[in-house]
Amino acid sequence: MPDAVASDTAKLSIPGHEAMDLPITVGSEGEHAIDVTKLRGQTGYITLDPGYRNTGSVESDITFIDGEKGILRYRGYAIADLCENCTFLEVAWLLIFGELPNAAELQQLTGLVGKYAAVDADVLNAIEGFPNDGHPMAKFAASIQAASCCHDRRTAVEGEDTFLEAAACLIAQGPTLAAAGAKDAKGLPPVGPKQGLGYAAQFLNMLYSDESGDAELDPDVIEAIDKIFILHADHEQNCSTSTVRIVGSSGANLFTSCAAGVSALWGPLHGGANVAVLKQLHRIHESPLDVPGFLEKVKNKEDKLFGFGHAVYKSFDPRAQVLKSSADKVLGKLGIDDPLLEIAKELEEAARSDDYFKSRNLYPNVDFYSGIIMRALGIPEDMFTVMFALGRMPGWIANWKEVGDQKSRIYRPRQVYTGSTDRKVSAIDSRG
Repeated sequence: MPDAVASDTAKLSIPGHEAMDLPITVGSEGEHAIDVTKLRGQTGYITLDPGYRNTGSVESDITFIDGEKGILRYRGYAIADLCENCTFLEVAWLLIFGELPNAAELQQLTGLVGKYAAVDADVLNAIEGFPNDGHPMAKFAASIQAASCCHDRRTAVEGEDTFLEAAACLIAQGPTLAAAGAKDAKGLPPVGPKQGLGYAAQFLNMLYSDESGDAELDPDVIEAIDKIFILHADHEQNCSTSTVRIVGSSGANLFTSCAAGVSALWGPLHGGANVAVLKQLHRIHESPLDVPGFLEKVKNKEDKLFGFGHAVYKSFDPRAQVLKSSADKVLGKLGIDDPLLEIAKELEEAARSDDYFKSRNLYPNVDFYSGIIMRALGIPEDMFTVMFALGRMPGWIANWKEVGDQKSRIYRPRQVYTGSTDRKVSAIDSRG
């Protein structure tokens, strides 16, 4: 990928200082940024950008998004093209190493994932020690940290070989840890990995199998879960990815950094969108309003509509276009009689045909379709964000690696202090 290049300068005038020329950097997709690296050193000023909404903290060649045009590309490949032609592990290799794997490389990754899929008994004992009703994301983050205790050699990345081993181990054990946490919530023993299954099938088998035997897995269901993982694999510098980079910049190991990403993703403003979709469906089902009545409240700004539109994509969510066909196929094949899924179908049809929503580009997004697919498969709602985390793991790993490759300095944002100034401590008996 071509590096960002300097192109001309921007002139900044600050009272009491000579005008300063700031380099303009242009990315490979034409994005322009003003480089303020030397601003504080030369002027004493910093920039103030709450939430970093206008701040580029890094130059990255992993993922590109154009929200206005509905574009999402991993390493230059359109997301629809990848979902159509690649498996999740192929996409994982692409994100982490920059190129799609050849047959030998894919076999190497698949072999390592199979080798490390089983989890140490001490880690399973730790999961069993959690309260059964503990949140799955808490269990997942903690179990990744617990797994790192058993893999000291693999967490100490010293080169390409040890990095690949650590990355494969983390990708491999994610589904095992997640499924073990789900079983523990039901008071059931974990089901271990089985040789010969693909990544998504392996997870589903561990999630649904029991002592009586393996689960019966439909190929369309496996494909839908594989696509959900691919579609969530990376999404630029979002909250959890930025968290992984920040923690990684301190020199923290891969497992610890990605566990921090899980914790960031747990926040309802980040990873909880597909859960919000289901809560909305519950609310409609339990209220006296039908779908048209609910949508009228949305139009009158008396209620919110979750699962439609997107903060990043201003026209359409390219991931939703991919997942809609899987949702239609899975729901049609399973033939489930579920009032919430019927409400979801009615919402989709009404919003797609209503000029109010069409004119505002409020089309169903990836969270809408992933939520109803997981609902149809009987995945518990509090597990939805864990599914998101499983998909996002390669993106976190790729960003952690990029921090190391770029030899980034430790992340250390500045602040504008607004508290009290020089105060003196008074005796306790004189304080009001």
